[in-house]
Amino acid sequence: MILVTGATGLVGSHLLLKLLQSELRVRAIYRNSESINKTKALFALNNAADLFLNIDWVEADLNDVTKLEIAFNNISHVYHCAALISFDPQDESKLRKINIEGTANIVNFCIEKNIKKLCFVSSIAALGQLSPNESQITETTEWNPYKPNSDYAISKYGAEMEVWRGHQEGLKVIIINPGIIFGTGFFEEGSNVFFSKIKSGVLFYTNGSTGYVCVTDVVKILITLMNSELSGERFIAIAENRTYKSIFDTIAHFVNGKKPLYLATPFLTNLYWRFDWIRSFLLQKKRSFSKYNSISAHSTDFISNKKLVETLNYNFESIDSCIASVATNFNQLQKTL
Repeated sequence: MILVTGATGLVGSHLLLKLLQSELRVRAIYRNSESINKTKALFALNNAADLFLNIDWVEADLNDVTKLEIAFNNISHVYHCAALISFDPQDESKLRKINIEGTANIVNFCIEKNIKKLCFVSSIAALGQLSPNESQITETTEWNPYKPNSDYAISKYGAEMEVWRGHQEGLKVIIINPGIIFGTGFFEEGSNVFFSKIKSGVLFYTNGSTGYVCVTDVVKILITLMNSELSGERFIAIAENRTYKSIFDTIAHFVNGKKPLYLATPFLTNLYWRFDWIRSFLLQKKRSFSKYNSISAHSTDFISNKKLVETLNYNFESIDSCIASVATNFNQLQKTL
């Protein structure tokens, strides 16, 4: 049986659907019953409500080793997709607890239970930073702890270290580092929030860029790597490097929203993260834009997918095609509201 953590998130839900369509036995971890409804809705959207009934759901938490051990009974392979995503500096301890310590618990049980292979979903945030003589970020780009890194990036890097520890202890592992992920469903969280925000109207954009990928590609890559003989490897999973302006304009086109008009310079984003800090402090609300967000919004580092493309002979779906598909789902949901 296969265990999937993060089964109520975007990647985990799409992964469950694909595994069950292949007639595999799957166990999924959840933290509360309400979160399962998001996964159920995705299955219904794909006319797979009957397959949803085949999921072996187990209530567990990454940091509750007693319940987690129960989830590992009779498991042979593990996809670890669960993580806390936050760029609020106030969530530093939560990020370390869930992403690093939680992954350590997963690795420990994988070793104890003689799991055949662990596939871990990391992030491009955990990749290294370019040196002056480098032109593109790859799987071997060195992590520099002295350069600005978000707490989220540090936690995902720390999680990767736990996975590599497991590999050193004999566990077969694969790590993938996806870029910003788009996929049907889950429009109230993660990268898919872009669709509702841009539909409502976003005035500003920056000249920064980053890597993007469709969730269907992430899932296909995960399954292919799990079924391969590869181990002790990491792969960057992005389809394209695109500017934020290009992505915002494309989404606006497909959701009939307004394209952002004004360029936010580094000076403006530096002002905004300070304003957001003051707003958060006075109103006791979570941060929506941090100092690291301001820095990354202007980054134009090129991220390479060459290793994955050449190793798997893989062809990614174009980001425009992915956005069009996700936008169709988004527009249909808007009509029902």
